[in-house]
Amino acid sequence: MGTRFESVQSVREGLRAENYLADEGIAGVVFLADRLGKPVLVEGPAGTGKTQLAKSVAEMLGARLIRLQCYEGLDESKALYEWNYKKQLLRIQADKSSDSWSDVHDDIFSDEFLLTRPLLEAITAEDPVVLLIDEVDRVEVETEALLLEILSEYQVSIPELGTITAKQIPLVFLTSNNTRELSEALKRRCLFLHVDYPELEREKQIVMTRVPDVTENMADQIARIVRSLRQLDLKKAPSVSETIDWARTLVLLGVQNIDAQQAKETLHVLLKYQTDIAKAAKELSVEASK
Repeated sequence: MGTRFESVQSVREGLRAENYLADEGIAGVVFLADRLGKPVLVEGPAGTGKTQLAKSVAEMLGARLIRLQCYEGLDESKALYEWNYKKQLLRIQADKSSDSWSDVHDDIFSDEFLLTRPLLEAITAEDPVVLLIDEVDRVEVETEALLLEILSEYQVSIPELGTITAKQIPLVFLTSNNTRELSEALKRRCLFLHVDYPELEREKQIVMTRVPDVTENMADQIARIVRSLRQLDLKKAPSVSETIDWARTLVLLGVQNIDAQQAKETLHVLLKYQTDIAKAAKELSVEASK
């Protein structure tokens, strides 16, 4: 398969066209992931655009996004594949007069009875795909073993069918919110990318890109206020996605210039814990009195 991107700059420009503002580091890792055929492990705080990166890359390439949402208790039948037992049972009952069990066995353990889940679907896809393994840190350590063969060899072993090798090497993104340490074996197979809260100017540009009706002055005020709130000892700092939601809220309310009262009245959009809202409101009152 040929390369997807001509250069790091082409990645930045392509992502910008999809309203994702990538810096040189992000674009560089995406470019290398394509050239080296390696997955990308994207770590960082929740809401900083890790999942959106995979979505935007898929949109940029015109590729199908296949998403595996990880959670505690995720197993092979939900991540990789399972057999359609009901359909198999019906076939066995229909062939109960058959003298040869081996013929029935070979029949029911065929592609017709295989239910593909995200990992196997990405491996067997003939059309261009981007595979997103979202919040991989939520699964148990043992479950990571399901990913290792795929991420190293891009193949899946099914005892009844044998080894299925990828028809193409998909672009793979794994995201992690750092709720637990991932295994060294998993990390070795991936390129690493840390996505943190953006710098002031970049967050301002993100707001202007994602909220077309916001003025440059408002975007600057929003970015500065959010940046100051992130300096507080909050239970959950405002994410970039929450910054965008707040900007949309202020635009809908017709706010032209943010004062302390307007900010405090809409803090519930930006913050998700009452203790954080109270702490932020106090900080805004102090700033307003200076």
